[in-house]
Amino acid sequence: MNPKRKNRLILVLLILAGTGLAVALGTMALKENIQYYLSPSEVKAGKAPPNHSFRLAGLVSNGSVKREKNGLTTHFDITDNVETITVTYTGILPDLFREGQGIVATGKLEGSSLFVAEDVLAKHDENYMPPPVQDALDKAKASVEAKAKAEKSQASGASTQ
Repeated sequence: MNPKRKNRLILVLLILAGTGLAVALGTMALKENIQYYLSPSEVKAGKAPPNHSFRLAGLVSNGSVKREKNGLTTHFDITDNVETITVTYTGILPDLFREGQGIVATGKLEGSSLFVAEDVLAKHDENYMPPPVQDALDKAKASVEAKAKAEKSQASGASTQ
């Protein structure tokens, strides 16, 4: 084989190997840093990644906000109007945080129903709802409507017999 051709072949193989390595490293980095948006119903269904940070989206339940005496730790519930998850957050909450508010909390799940938040984001005006929160509420509403429809059809079937 010609030495020039052999050197060119080695160069092409090194470039291909380098490109493959770069793609593999990039994919691994993205996989480690990806954060999923989940609703309380999805978390209760077991879709939350174990030992991995994710975003929990929903509404702050009315009457659920409790602050500890240290002033920085807050406990509250996030709901999608079907399921509820208890959240613990230590830090300063956003000014717009309140009961009934759409929020997105980033953190990890401890146990089956306690979410330890590292960050809490609140919507910024009256009309805006973060897309993950809106999606979670829409899914929950559709689920409730489907159950009600199924119960209604079962009840009407039972009354005709």
